Amino acid sequence: MIKRIHISDLRVGMFIHDLNCDWMSHPFLRSRFRLENEADIAKIQSAGIHELYIDTSRGLDADAPTAQEVKRQLESEILEIATREKGIERRVDAREEIGRAKQVHEEAHQIIRSVLHDARLGRQVELENITPSVERMTHSILRNNGALLSLCRIKDKDDYTFLHSVSVGALMVSFCNALGMDKETIHHAGIGGMLHDIGKMKVPDEILNKPGRLTENEFSVMKCHVVESRRILTATSGISQTAIDVASQHHERHDGSGYPEGLEGDEISQLGQMAAIVDVYDALTSDRCYHEGMPPTDALRKIYEWSKFHFNPALVQSFMRCIGIYPVGALVRLESGRLAVVVEQNADKLAQPKVKVFFSLRGNGYIPPEILDLARPVGFGGGDRIVRHESPEKWKIDPLRFL
Repeated sequence: MIKRIHISDLRVGMFIHDLNCDWMSHPFLRSRFRLENEADIAKIQSAGIHELYIDTSRGLDADAPTAQEVKRQLESEILEIATREKGIERRVDAREEIGRAKQVHEEAHQIIRSVLHDARLGRQVELENITPSVERMTHSILRNNGALLSLCRIKDKDDYTFLHSVSVGALMVSFCNALGMDKETIHHAGIGGMLHDIGKMKVPDEILNKPGRLTENEFSVMKCHVVESRRILTATSGISQTAIDVASQHHERHDGSGYPEGLEGDEISQLGQMAAIVDVYDALTSDRCYHEGMPPTDALRKIYEWSKFHFNPALVQSFMRCIGIYPVGALVRLESGRLAVVVEQNADKLAQPKVKVFFSLRGNGYIPPEILDLARPVGFGGGDRIVRHESPEKWKIDPLRFL
């Protein structure tokens, strides 16, 4: 049985099932292992881990809630937040924006590839190459953030560093807009997001692109990328402090367990706290050579769970409002036994988006596409319910072609 326990209840002889943190927050080669000594417990504590999951079938037991009980409680709380919070109003439908968003995304990808390549060669960052791209990204997101963000979830594993940079930039723009920030702040936050990992260009390729967990020494080298990002951007002509904060604080954590400065609470700028949420969300939902990305809803649940310690809880709730519980482009299974793609959020009912159904699991075949508004009752274009996310890879389906 899988249970969640507090670090204070951890004992030698327990079997760690899940360290319950993102991979860049712990130094262990494995995420699942038996605790053999007190030194391992001390290492877990020093990594800033407060709660983790154990497998009682492979090690000592504890009086603690099961993983299923924890999941049900978290989902109940998230549903309550989704019911209470209102989402972002869109100027146009995602279907109308998706074509322009594809052009914006591809342009941003090529520009950030060129900028990061120059940084690897030690060349100066030319901010004027990035500024127009961030402006076009912002305009697309203001029209409909779901279109561009749906594209950002699709990543080639071999191109991860570049595409992750684009995604963090787009997510920062969307997040800032959701919080009602001014245009100048939104713009500089987008630049900071695009360039937040520029310091990784100083990390050796064999570490940056290693197809597996890093050793402790490799992990230490990788963590230095934040300091390098700050150094490079500080030397960049015309860069704002806002952009530097995004890049230099995206691995800081609300409880002080992050790096490189170990800042705590409001010692971290608001945009730094936002960048931490955005960076982890995009990493969790992305396929990498050593792990499969989580569905967006599962990633949101983990971030919400970690917000007790690692993230600002109020900002996490605002982020959920920004992207929606079921983001545009997500493949979902309905209670009626059909597959559907989320095509639009309902601003006042985040857990009940508009979807396009296209496949019957009961009939095991495609059906005429139909738009359903899950917020509406039976007989008025609604009356169904999302059961869970589905993996597009499993079904060999490109959800975006149904937008």
